[in-house]
This record gives sequence, structure tokens and C-alpha cells, in this order.
Amino acid sequence: MRRITLDETTKKNILSDLLKRDPNQYGEYAGAVQEIVETVKTGGDAAVFAYTKKFDGAEITAETVRVTDEEIAEAEASVDPELIAVMKRALENIRDYHQKQVRHSWFDTKPDGTLLGQKITALGSVGVYVPGGKAAYPSSVLMNIIPAKVAGVERIVMTTPPGKDGRVDPVTLTAAHLAGATEVYKAGGAQAIAALAFGTESIPRVDKIVGPGNIFVALAKKAVYGHVSIDSIAGPSEILVLADETANPRYVAADLLSQAEHDELASAILVTTSAALGEQVSDCVEAFMKELSRSEIIRKSIDRFGYILVAKDMDEAVSVVNEIASEHLEIVTKNPFEVMTKIRNAGAIFIGEYSSEPLGDYFAGPNHVLPTNGTAKFFSPLGVDDFIKKSSVIYYSREALEPVSRDIVTFAEAERLTAHANSIRVRFEQKP
Repeated sequence: MRRITLDETTKKNILSDLLKRDPNQYGEYAGAVQEIVETVKTGGDAAVFAYTKKFDGAEITAETVRVTDEEIAEAEASVDPELIAVMKRALENIRDYHQKQVRHSWFDTKPDGTLLGQKITALGSVGVYVPGGKAAYPSSVLMNIIPAKVAGVERIVMTTPPGKDGRVDPVTLTAAHLAGATEVYKAGGAQAIAALAFGTESIPRVDKIVGPGNIFVALAKKAVYGHVSIDSIAGPSEILVLADETANPRYVAADLLSQAEHDELASAILVTTSAALGEQVSDCVEAFMKELSRSEIIRKSIDRFGYILVAKDMDEAVSVVNEIASEHLEIVTKNPFEVMTKIRNAGAIFIGEYSSEPLGDYFAGPNHVLPTNGTAKFFSPLGVDDFIKKSSVIYYSREALEPVSRDIVTFAEAERLTAHANSIRVRFEQKP
């Protein structure tokens, strides 16, 4: 891994390099994605099935696009019972965590006859996109469906690309059933996002679309935003480890590689106050790569977006950590809780040497759908709030309105909105 001593120039160059991974930088794909979206919008089922044949090699029809109860039962029967037990334990942790996020409506009344409040309502329907292809991601299924379920969403529609045999991965399907998906459809890619956004004869439209995907899925979500809501435009995975001389270099190296194996565009960064630790971590990374099955992907990721950044002190280290605003941040220092209080920007914060990133990916309970590409500066992890909407509630009696009516009229007339002023004034006209 590249070892760099931090200064203003190197920090600027690194941030510029990391931004190249932003999905918004891949404009060459936008035209193709927009064409798919428009074709599905006008062509409905026929377009979705044609794209499924083209991209996934599967023959899907209106009769087979929705997963049946029999397919779900068959999938569950084929999955290792031990894996199902693990998924159920993870599900409980995820549900327990997200139940603490639940909001409630509130109303505030005053003796003068006013009532103000906020009404919390779950979204009516949500579409959950789950990647398919070479791997199954049951953890993503749980992380996207469970908070929607906790929020009270009635219809949770999952789409995922089928295999060439027209079937959904059994582990993915089992996770969807355990989490509480109400419907599952065999559709992937940009065509699935368009189907969820606009609806087809077989796939109903939804109010919001969540879930990770490749660049085509990300750009499709961007293209349909406004017709429906979306969670975010997710970029490649990333991890940043903030460590001092007390950290175990093998642990740090292992954690960096746990994200580098995701994708050739994944980012793995160590920020440390110890040059010696940086050298040890680099050696451990090379040693581990000889043992790991996805070493080819890891190598490309590390070579392009892997860094060991040496800071002069912890203040400088924290400053660059906040500037990078990583998706996952591990703090492995002598006083990790003290350092944590100085962190402003991170998707998820893992404290101490036994809180490795995969703990959050699979089991602890907090959501692993996190802001990427520096968007942790203004975005939060997926949660119950993503599946509700808030309505403000206002009630004034005549007695409450009259004392403030002149203020409202004055404000309206200052903005030259005479109909606004009149709406208040007519309520207090003298009756003949």
C-alpha cells in the first residue's frame, strides 16, 4: 500500500482521487440507463422481460415474474438450517436496534385554543433492490427490509435478478421471507428500478426505492428520483482505520482487506500517527493477500484506492478523517472513546480492536446501508426515518387567531400577496 506523509497538498490529491469513484462521475453510462428507464416506462412488462433475457439470460413471463409461495418454501428447504438460525439471530439484533428509532406523532395544545403537532405516517409501499449475479447478499436483504417493517410499511416489494434458470437465489429468497417482504419479483438492473418507479402490468409502482446495486442501478435510481423517493446514490464500499502505535497491525490489515475485496473501486485507508505501524500494516496486507480467495480484486482495489496516511499527531489525523468522511470508520487507539467524540463525519463508527467492520455488516444491529464518497458529511445510515413521512398539524380557534390576525396580514401585504391577507381579513369582517 502507498505510504504518504500528510500535508495540505497530499490531502487534496487523495480526496480528488477518491472522488473518481463517485457514481456521478460515470456519465458515459447515463445515456444507456436513461434509455432503459424510458423503454420500461412506456413498454411495461414486455420491456422488463426483454431486458431480463438480454442481461440475465432468463426467460421470464407475466406468469413467472412474481415469486410464488411454493418457490419460497422450496428455497427455505434447500438452505443450511445453521445459516437460517444465524440469519434469525441477526434479524433480531437488527430489529431491536431499529425499534429504538421509531418516532411517534405528537400534539401540543395551549389554553388560548391552539393545537400544533406532527403526524407520523409510514410510507405506503417501498421497493427493495437486492443485487444478484455472482453472489448472494442476505445481509442486505435484512438491512433494507427490517427497518421498513419496523416503520410500519404495509407493502415491501423486493426485486432481484434471476439466474439463467429463472429462479431467485435461495438464500436471498429465504432472507426476504424471514425479514417480511410482501412480494418478490424476478427483475434486476436499471429495468427493475424503472419498473418499481413507474409500475408495469405485473410489478406495481412504489413510493420509495432503497437498496444497493451496480453503477446501472445507481444511475437508474438517480434518473427516477422525483417520480419516487430513493435512499441514496450509493458508491463503492470504503473503510478508514484511524490507529496509533497501540494498534495490532494484523487486525488493522485484515479489516482494511475486508472492504477491499468487495470491488475493484473499493477504498481502504489507514490514517495513523505511527510510521512504524504503517510499515507493519503494509507488510501484513501483502502476507494476507497470499491467502485470500479474492486477491485479484483486492490487489486492484489496494493499488488504486489504498493508502497509508501518516499524520504528525492525532489532531491532524482526526482532521483528515473528518474530511474524507468514510462509510466505515474504525478507531483503534489508546483512548478510542475520547477520539470518537472528535469525529464529525462517518457513516458508522467502530470502536476498539474487537469491533471489526464485518460485525456491523452482518450482526450487531445498526444498519450497514451507509453514506459513501464523502456524503457522510450530510447523509445518515438507512433507518426507520427513511420509511416514514411527517405531516404538520395546525388548529387555531377564532379566539386564538384574532390576536395574531393583524401580524399575518402585515406579513402577507409585505410580500404583496393580497389574497393571503384577504384569507385572514374576511374572518373578522363586521357582519351587517
